[in-house]
Amino acid sequence: MLKEKLENVRKLSPLIHNITNYVTVNDCANILLACGASPIMSDAVQEVEEITGICSGLNINIGTLNEPTIQAMLSAGKKANELNHPAILDPVGAGASKLRTETSEKLMEQIKFTVVRGNISEIKALAAGEGTTKGVDADIADCITEEKLDESIRFIQKLSERLNAVIAVTGAIDIVADSEKAYVIRNGHSMMSQITGTGCMLSALIAAYLAANPEEALEAAAAAICAMGLCGELAHERLDIRDGNATYRNYIIDEIFNLDGDKLESGARYEIR
Repeated sequence: MLKEKLENVRKLSPLIHNITNYVTVNDCANILLACGASPIMSDAVQEVEEITGICSGLNINIGTLNEPTIQAMLSAGKKANELNHPAILDPVGAGASKLRTETSEKLMEQIKFTVVRGNISEIKALAAGEGTTKGVDADIADCITEEKLDESIRFIQKLSERLNAVIAVTGAIDIVADSEKAYVIRNGHSMMSQITGTGCMLSALIAAYLAANPEEALEAAAAAICAMGLCGELAHERLDIRDGNATYRNYIIDEIFNLDGDKLESGARYEIR
């Protein structure tokens, strides 16, 4: 299953429209190139519908919001829906400010998202309309643990049913679920939290996997999350004593570039609930 999803990305090389934040825009472009897709970045309301029209998928990330960008997100999302293109929402920092939370709600009301991906605090904020998000990081009290796993899956599946979207919650344990099935993924390394942008890069990666596998959104999202987590592990193995988080970020992108289907199948650690 995972091999096929990865190979479809390499074969089809989907063009992904990203309306993302200026903190990580370059990393998102590079992770897309590394996986075999192609990036285009545009947040000018005058052209976003046209840009979305030539793409195969849309990645919306609210990490650095302003009013013109919000209007561009709405226009691009509606165009993607009109064309039946997959769209992903990354609600960065939802729950940390009124603007982020209300913008996420407005986007979800007006756009049909294929996948919503965030940390557990962001996802809980979307469910409740408020949250305990610590900046753009998950609050430790919210984090998914083995003890809370069943409870977390039930919560995520209920939200999936309500939003009619695949929900992907990433952290030490990742859960990606629709209303009927959940993938629990245990790939990754703790050092990934010391890089700005691993979540943003993952959302871009998911958009590529969705665009290349449009009929299997849940499986495509799970494959992308397994790929990112596994590459985080492989990148960490390459670090030398003098290397730090900047080198680690580059190694993750390199590992995505070199990842093949067989390596993904053998290295992915997941279970289906």
